[in-house]
Amino acid sequence: MSGHSKWATIKRKKSAIDSERSKVFTKIAKEMQVAVRQGGPDPDGNFRLKLCIQKAKAANMPADNIRRCIDKASGSADAAAIEEFTYEGYGAGGVAVLCSIMTDNRNRVASEVRYIFSRNNGNLGETGCVGWMFSRKGELVVDITGKDEDEFMMVALDAGADDMTSEYDEEEETTTAEVITDPSVLLEVRTAIEQAGYEVKSGEITMKPDNTVEITDVETAAKLMKLIDALEDNDDVQAVYANYDIPDHIMEQLG
Repeated sequence: MSGHSKWATIKRKKSAIDSERSKVFTKIAKEMQVAVRQGGPDPDGNFRLKLCIQKAKAANMPADNIRRCIDKASGSADAAAIEEFTYEGYGAGGVAVLCSIMTDNRNRVASEVRYIFSRNNGNLGETGCVGWMFSRKGELVVDITGKDEDEFMMVALDAGADDMTSEYDEEEETTTAEVITDPSVLLEVRTAIEQAGYEVKSGEITMKPDNTVEITDVETAAKLMKLIDALEDNDDVQAVYANYDIPDHIMEQLG
């Protein structure tokens, strides 16, 4: 299991699921504000907004909510108050951690993120300390359960993808493929995959580590996962990227 598996199945009680859904909607709405501010309210001419809308639909965000977010961002000065930047640091085991931030209060998020790092065996670093270890990529998560993996790979590669990996979930009995592309062809690859009859679960621009640090100690892995979970739980942290690789047998011990 490499990196942070955003598409691993996590079972929770309904109250926890509702709380998580609310956080996801809040983050998507914030990203839409930034996207509209940068490229306007028309998704056909705004690549980033189109990705946001696709992400919102994948998260089952109601169409009325999506429309209201775009309308609010188009006609409100509040949209311009959202700042976008990154924080960089290190987690347990020397793992590089890159946080994408969107906030209307830089001072608040700075103190909160620094606190999260310090409380979870990490260190917040200077700008640029780990960013060079990551590359900007397009990422698609596709359900290929019951499909021929080699055939799907050819569809993805012929459409312009750079790479494809797959993961089988024994509990759910599903197979999920992760397709990596250059950001500039993400939508074209997605369209080709959907036209070939596959279900795309999500698609986004992400930061992929160029190399990974293998974590083979259970205690170190637990500390690292605790840090990442705490960062992702913060409303101003849009995404967390880290260059770790935790073997399956270590993940099983973590539960």
